[in-house]
Amino acid sequence: MIGFDLTLAWAAIIAFAVAAYVVMDGFDLGIGILFPGFRVGGERDMAMNSIAPVWDGNETWLVLGGGGLMAAFPLAYAIILPALYAPLTAMLLGLVFRGVAFEFRWRDPGHRAFWDAAFCGGSLVATLAQGITLGALLQGIEVGGRAYAGGWWDWLTPFSLLTGVSLAIGYALLGAGWLIWKTEGALQADARRFARPLCLALLVAIAAVSAYTPFLEGKYHERWFGYPGLFVTIPVPLLVAVGALLLWRSIGGRRDGMPFLLTLGLFGLSMLGLAISIYPDVVPGRVTIWEAAAPERSQLFMLVGAVVLVPIILGYTSWAYWVFRGKVDEAGYH
Repeated sequence: MIGFDLTLAWAAIIAFAVAAYVVMDGFDLGIGILFPGFRVGGERDMAMNSIAPVWDGNETWLVLGGGGLMAAFPLAYAIILPALYAPLTAMLLGLVFRGVAFEFRWRDPGHRAFWDAAFCGGSLVATLAQGITLGALLQGIEVGGRAYAGGWWDWLTPFSLLTGVSLAIGYALLGAGWLIWKTEGALQADARRFARPLCLALLVAIAAVSAYTPFLEGKYHERWFGYPGLFVTIPVPLLVAVGALLLWRSIGGRRDGMPFLLTLGLFGLSMLGLAISIYPDVVPGRVTIWEAAAPERSQLFMLVGAVVLVPIILGYTSWAYWVFRGKVDEAGYH
């Protein structure tokens, strides 16, 4: 098909899957991070009920992103996985433990304190691992020939720890925004109380990561401050500042959904900065999406499946959120 780039289409699909995962799983991981701050009993039950109908379907996008990377960009998959085995394994273990804890806290009330701690710990470990993975990818992966050439601990640096903590702050703020939107009473008041310091912390984290990133790799500096990236990077800090101000004001406002939506806006601006830094690489500074791409026939075959399945996933996900669109209390949605 003239003018249609399959490789670019697959890069867009994977980027969309990652963004959808951040949007849809970020808030329930954030609720897990905030869990110790909620009162034992009704508040914790209400927080759990707010995500119960949707949490276990959110990892669909993570599977699509990882599976799409393996199938559409096998060279990148072969380089990135050996470099990031440790944080990725920690992320998967955190997600598994969190899921088990979510189910067993209802079925094993005699050990609910343990399962609550496991839910929080699994959420925090998974989030930190995701952020560290992003930081390790951004800071660069050593490549020799067509394989990973670095060491076991190359992923662990001050920058990757910064991105891990920053993502935990962002997810916690998403979780607080979700609870402001979906709950009432004491739990909503607690969520508002958590949201204000988290808003300030996220602003500092975005500034720190943004100041650090252009100096990790020469190409980042060129893309951020050269043409045409400069036309995007100039207004982004202003948009972040405006978004943070609106978020701060919305936390105490009457429109309960605004803190969550504005936090998503800040995540969107951050992802835009990430896209400017990386594109057109899939292994930053080392391998472009076209160098890592699978054969065209393989991409076309998989694209047929993606064109069918992605709308189906979007459809049933949207339906689930629509059905459970109201407020929640200790008994569930109403």
